[in-house]
Amino acid sequence: MAVAERIIFQPYTQPKRGGLKAGQAVACRSPEDAHRRAEKAMAGGLIAGGHIVRVMADEEAGDYGEPEFLAIIGNVPEQM
Repeated sequence: MAVAERIIFQPYTQPKRGGLKAGQAVACRSPEDAHRRAEKAMAGGLIAGGHIVRVMADEEAGDYGEPEFLAIIGNVPEQM
């Protein structure tokens, strides 16, 4: 299998106690699709924020490139 681009929307929730908590990552068709999902979840109060990330992956070989952060929406943990 060839290397393919993957767009991931990583949502974060804000529990009543403690810091932000990562939710289930969502594979998206495009960066625009990821933005729509993030904005809909934010508007519905379901999440505190999220990252939209691009990663190049050869899933068959198990090789994944470094993530490229395309957008930050709302509250997210500090990046290292």
